[in-house]
Amino acid sequence: MVDQRDFDIVIVGGGAIGSAAASLLAKITKTAKGSNQQLKIALIESQLPPVFQANTVDPRVAAITEKTRLIFEKIGVWHHIADKRACAYSAMNVWDAEGTGRITFNSQQVQQPNLGHIIENSVLVSTLIEHVQQQPNIEIFCPANIAHYDVQNDGIILTLDNNIKLSAQLLIAADGANSAVREQFQFATKQWDYGQHAIVTTITTENPNQLAAWQRFMPTGPLAFLPLNNMGDDHCCSIVWSQDTQEAERLMALDDQQFCQQLSKASEYCLGEVLKIQKRFLIPLRQSHATDYVMPRVALIGDAAHSIHPLAGQGANLGFSDGQVLAQEIANAYTRDVDLGDLTVLKRYQRRRKPENLATMAAMEGFKRLFGSQNSTLRLLRNYGLSGVNGLGAIKNKLIKQAMGL
Repeated sequence: MVDQRDFDIVIVGGGAIGSAAASLLAKITKTAKGSNQQLKIALIESQLPPVFQANTVDPRVAAITEKTRLIFEKIGVWHHIADKRACAYSAMNVWDAEGTGRITFNSQQVQQPNLGHIIENSVLVSTLIEHVQQQPNIEIFCPANIAHYDVQNDGIILTLDNNIKLSAQLLIAADGANSAVREQFQFATKQWDYGQHAIVTTITTENPNQLAAWQRFMPTGPLAFLPLNNMGDDHCCSIVWSQDTQEAERLMALDDQQFCQQLSKASEYCLGEVLKIQKRFLIPLRQSHATDYVMPRVALIGDAAHSIHPLAGQGANLGFSDGQVLAQEIANAYTRDVDLGDLTVLKRYQRRRKPENLATMAAMEGFKRLFGSQNSTLRLLRNYGLSGVNGLGAIKNKLIKQAMGL
């Protein structure tokens, strides 16, 4: 006997982006025949979710903007995230390794309590999954993979690797940069490899992090120190050190003491000596963008639609905004009894999200090329530019608000 379960929407990818999207969709209601109705949602994830451990700091973090924090507020999970661990940072210091250019952003300049929060991936995912598990109109299939796709005129049927069949009007892909859904449906993408890797780890520094982010731009890539609050210890930071692949591999081969010495020097001792590091991870850096985010019955969100260079930490925030806008368009369709997988509905989501995503990607690419250039004229201009903007309060305040999503 075939085990087929009927849903309105199936989401593939139970990470932070997919879980947040499921949570937003689960809140949608409409009144029909005198009663409130909600969407039925299935969430498919191939791996068990990470477990938050208070005595262990996750090396993978996200720099969450105020705009994204408000999404968490709407879902109803922000206080749970903050209760686990979230480090508010009130300043950001950016400088050019090849000159004297420097700019400092401070939350007080825009009358805000902070610029954003540094939050560990395990905190985000575990909290969002806990919330999803409490929603009566969401069913989780984990661990599970899709073995077969069958797109029909009135819906889509997915067969899982345990032979359970799921039917839905719409399939949402939130399964990351190497999206299996995107590949299955042959979405055209533009991709390029930076020839760089990012070294990610957690460090302990001689001096406190001052609840500030520190970013030094070097020709081979940026180095970022992101503040963490590890049970009251403010000498802790997460780092993202982008380097050309050969140099990144050399740094990974160093022992911990040698790496600490190299890292201290590369940071210009902005927080004194780097005293200790946790396990290091090496992540290849690529940028990709789907030509279209949607087709009939299928929508891409987050890294499945676009992945960018991590130098400004905007990738996760773009993904959460994708989920929010898609949920808004689905809510409009659902309350009007319009087919959720209709291309007209999905294209409204694409039209609203594509310009911001492309603009952010172009800005990150421009920053990388500008600070990676050895041209003496460009080097002079970027140093004058950084220092000049630092002295222009109105322009700097506008940049701060844009970065915060305000």
